[in-house]
Amino acid sequence: MNYVQNKIERLQNGEIIVSREPGNSMEPILKSREPVILVPIKDEEELYSLEEGDIVFAKVHGNCYTHKVYAVDREKGVKIGNNHGHENGWTKQVFAKAYLIPKDKQKTNKDVTSYLEEFIKQYDSHH
Repeated sequence: MNYVQNKIERLQNGEIIVSREPGNSMEPILKSREPVILVPIKDEEELYSLEEGDIVFAKVHGNCYTHKVYAVDREKGVKIGNNHGHENGWTKQVFAKAYLIPKDKQKTNKDVTSYLEEFIKQYDSHH
């Protein structure tokens, strides 16, 4: 199983994870390999509660991206694209919503892990 398939499986099992995606298509919001927290999208209610500008981890036309939401439509799903105006297309295969990690919490892997643990506690207490 490759890295992306493993990440999708973990998200589908309800796990909140840290991801570090390569590429510059989301700059300046997100730099290449900058860690983000991915929270699984559990159902259609969560899918259709996404808003324009949210960042998601999704599969479109066979490729996975951590990109912005451009639009949400109950028939078509979610339209995603990068931060430079390129739209990838519509999909209902949205695996997670991404949350940025503050820059001061990214200095070491230990900082990221500590932030993730605190994030999960806060998230669980509100859901």
